Amino acid sequence: MDEIVPTNIPYSSFILTQNLIALNRRFPFLNIQVVGSSVLGASIPVIKLGTGPKQVFYSASFHANEWICSVLLMKFIEDYCVAFATNSLVYGYSARELFRSTSIYLMPMVNPDGVDLVTGYYSKNSNIYNSFRNIALRYPDIPFPSGWKSNFNGVDLNLQFPAGWEQAKEIKYSQGFTRSSSS
Repeated sequence: MDEIVPTNIPYSSFILTQNLIALNRRFPFLNIQVVGSSVLGASIPVIKLGTGPKQVFYSASFHANEWICSVLLMKFIEDYCVAFATNSLVYGYSARELFRSTSIYLMPMVNPDGVDLVTGYYSKNSNIYNSFRNIALRYPDIPFPSGWKSNFNGVDLNLQFPAGWEQAKEIKYSQGFTRSSSS
């Protein structure tokens, strides 16, 4: 069976979308839902694998420069689907038993705008790239675009949880990152 998810190129929200379309064509049992959109309008999908009562959630690419985690989740989705379709094992577990006992939810790219910046999807001459760069100019110690973590508005999405991470917030704020105005 030909592989769909590439692991040897920089990933983008466009490639993610194309991979999900191809995976869903090959594996119609794949449950894909769009649960939101980014600042620039990119879809944010969640993929559900399984029907079981146990629930697990995985997400990737809150930080744009950690885009390789999106590839990891997408590759897991592909491997799981192949194992389910062929009634075989996925990482040592029966895919069909896992499907019956567990619902796995995966959000492979939380920050598509930032990922697209870091992986070179936006032209360096584009208005979008220049908007990112204008924010980055305030933080000369962070390499641009490779060190970019935030979304299009310069908000570090990983700091938007009310999880009591006061020390982490202080470190991030000292680097110039901000919380969204709605929090």
